[in-house]
Amino acid sequence: DYDALLRDLIDLEERFPELRSESSPTQRVGSVATAGFPPYKHAKPMLSLANAFDAAELRAFDERIRKLTGLDAVAYVCELKIDGLAISLSYESGRFVEGGTRGDGSVGETVSANLRTIRSIPLTLRSGPVPVPAHIDVRGEAYIKKSDFLRLNAAREGAGQPPFANPRNAASGGLRQLDPKLTAQRSLSFVAYAIGDVTAEHPPASQFELLEYLRALGFATNPHVERVPVIDGVLAFVERWEREREELDYEIDG
Repeated sequence: DYDALLRDLIDLEERFPELRSESSPTQRVGSVATAGFPPYKHAKPMLSLANAFDAAELRAFDERIRKLTGLDAVAYVCELKIDGLAISLSYESGRFVEGGTRGDGSVGETVSANLRTIRSIPLTLRSGPVPVPAHIDVRGEAYIKKSDFLRLNAAREGAGQPPFANPRNAASGGLRQLDPKLTAQRSLSFVAYAIGDVTAEHPPASQFELLEYLRALGFATNPHVERVPVIDGVLAFVERWEREREELDYEIDG
């Protein structure tokens, strides 16, 4: 049914091009990009995360935070870190205008046409529980689900092509295709987890509020998020997902 309706819409926009808009579902199939990608300058640095490899390092981090803040206990928000490619999305008055990769943290690659092919990236922000901000840079992860990765490799092998080594490489290569139609074939997904910059009257004041804010605007966020009052809750979250990570339909690296 969806494919039939999409074909009808394509035919309609071909006959009446003045009706075509950037938020149309037809724009998700992509148009051919020029050779190479122009630079994407981040409004604020898009930094990578530091690692902790055991409980002792996490407790040491907690101790440093408590000393810096002067608090006896610090509450945390625990999230799963999906193994994909970090990207930034820029919206003006609720409309997606451009997006890019992290690059060196200051300048990445503009891959807007390819990002439009990812169905879980809203082209227009949802107006409802929270006002749509005048400007917002949303940061998150582009990735391929395990189930989609298996289907993708089965199709490649059926066509006599070598399979991809892992979902992350397939996602990274997919976003750097010069033809967005090839990106669309990778069946990429997106999950939001941060804001680089926002022009809003009441921006979120905590990470948990930030995730609620992003969901209200129409972004997918990871459902496995917990607020815990002390560092022991973080350690329990880590231990549980070390046991249960194989049950997820995506790879995690933290």
